[in-house]
Amino acid sequence: MKNFNLKMPFSAHISEGGQQYLYFGGTAYLGIPQHPEFLNFYLEGIHKFGLNNGTSRTNNIQLGIYNEAESYAAKQFGADAALITSSGYLAAQLLVRYFSSSGEVLYAPQTHPSLWSGQKPVETGNFADWARESLTKINNSDQEDWVLISNALNNLFPEGYDFSFIKEIHPGKKVILIVDDSHGIGVLDGGRGIFNQIPKMDQTEVVVVASMAKALGIDAGIILGTEKTIKKLKTSNEFLGASPPAAAGLFAFMQAGEIYKREQEKLIALTAYLASQIPSEWKHIAGFPVFYHPDGKTFERLMKKNILISSFPYPDPNSWPVNRVVLSSWHTKKNINQLILSI
Repeated sequence: MKNFNLKMPFSAHISEGGQQYLYFGGTAYLGIPQHPEFLNFYLEGIHKFGLNNGTSRTNNIQLGIYNEAESYAAKQFGADAALITSSGYLAAQLLVRYFSSSGEVLYAPQTHPSLWSGQKPVETGNFADWARESLTKINNSDQEDWVLISNALNNLFPEGYDFSFIKEIHPGKKVILIVDDSHGIGVLDGGRGIFNQIPKMDQTEVVVVASMAKALGIDAGIILGTEKTIKKLKTSNEFLGASPPAAAGLFAFMQAGEIYKREQEKLIALTAYLASQIPSEWKHIAGFPVFYHPDGKTFERLMKKNILISSFPYPDPNSWPVNRVVLSSWHTKKNINQLILSI
């Protein structure tokens, strides 16, 4: 597998070594890194708030935009409250460290490493097996307190996860369900992501964490939950000791509602079009702009036709490459037609 070290930003077309390639990779699902209107908002934010902010959120003199952005984000994604950090990784670690001592922890298969607490969790079976086994274990145990940790979906081998099993957890149990929605937020359910798709039960509290650097296009992480939980998380050492994200990015995020909406509509149309044209051996799920092929040689074959797709070994450096086509709203039907002809 050939590696490329670019000296240009990602977009639908990239150049390397004198060659131009059509690019179907990355996580810029809404094309935000190259969106001129969004860039203008970001520059406006820089002029308003400066390049960065190295003070912690406990400083007695604060930029008010952080509280404003958290209130705005909570409303946008359907949560009672939100907490924003400088990265998705920090948000995930903050969350896991805070709740890891709240009960027995059960990790779903393929859970992102940012949510690991120490060593890689032991994985067995698929998500459906894990959900069924976790439900049985919780209900048959005398233990009341549990922490379930999972991705919202599998973005590598596209698969949607069904969390309806939590409706069968017995009353009297206290379960924290932590879900990483980094690849769904901004894309699925009109951009709202999974938070309001998970059943709300008295015995289960849902907390969603996500990187905002993918579809939303800003270097930040977010946690969505109840007012009570978010207030508690803001007392954690990870939150108190860390610098916040650049205010300029949050300013752009708050101005970009219409931009996100337009780009989501484009992406939905492009995803549906590719799904209707691509051969059946490409695995995908409705509405999600990622298409996986099991042939490890797919990358090399398409590269010869000046098309680059996402390809990297998984789950470890010695594994066979995982090859995926990733769509962004910066693509066009013409780009997709070229891809289909090359496949």
